[in-house]
Amino acid sequence: MSRTVTVGLDGSPESLAAAEWATREARLRALPVTLVNVWEPAPDPMAQAPLLGAETQQHWSERIPREAAEGLRARHPGVEITTEQRTGRPAEVLLKAADDAELLVLGTRGLSGVGGFMIGSAGLAVAAHAGRPVVFVRAGEQASDEHLEDPSGIPSAAAPFRPVVLGLDTGGPDDTLIGFAFEAALLRATALRVVHAWNEPPYIAYGLPPDIKMDVRLAAQDAASMTEALRPWREKFPDVEIVEDSLSGKAANHLVDASREASLVVVGRRVRRAALGAHIGPVTHAVLHHSTAPVAVVPHP
Repeated sequence: MSRTVTVGLDGSPESLAAAEWATREARLRALPVTLVNVWEPAPDPMAQAPLLGAETQQHWSERIPREAAEGLRARHPGVEITTEQRTGRPAEVLLKAADDAELLVLGTRGLSGVGGFMIGSAGLAVAAHAGRPVVFVRAGEQASDEHLEDPSGIPSAAAPFRPVVLGLDTGGPDDTLIGFAFEAALLRATALRVVHAWNEPPYIAYGLPPDIKMDVRLAAQDAASMTEALRPWREKFPDVEIVEDSLSGKAANHLVDASREASLVVVGRRVRRAALGAHIGPVTHAVLHHSTAPVAVVPHP
């Protein structure tokens, strides 16, 4: 496998933001960047239309990735950047590109006035079926968004990184997912905030008075499970500060809340044999649409 950070680039603001993020990530990992532009041939009647002629096709298939690469090289000297033009259905082409990459980076559009993000069908298909981690970056993402405020109170790329957030299932913790999150935190020299949500006691659903002792017992049990799951990783990554958050309620809500103070949110996606359907799980689906930080979806058994 060729170790590269690969980006799906179509010239949109969200894909350009993804390319910027990917180049910064490539610098952290000491890897090259590959910009992949997918040209999906139009049906014959549309291909004959004046606005979809040879000149427009050449613009999208050659000029946009070339100019994007030139800009990235100027802003990120020292990072090797190459471009590829591929033909076919975007989801299929990007899935193949992901197979040859360390990670694949895609852009997402913002939803004006809703506070969420729009991931197209191709992006969801890639997230559901890619064999490598896929990172989604929102349109407008800036380097300073991933960093703490400087002494004057302004977010700055020169300040330390915000924490990396990991959504953890203590019932079946996966080494691939956890290892990706620890490595991301180590590369950024920042803390890893691990979030796990446990189910609220059944009396909540029936409107019964709270049982304080039960709450305390459940919270203690869940916190102990998290600590045990992370114990070997503390030994493997002694330089990474770990912040454990064992919280009651819905995991998706807690992860979206945590994303507001994160440089990256890491969530898992179980690999399934079914070829059809967007098998990414409800928590990952919600985080993808509402996180304010870039989201890494890591496939695991």
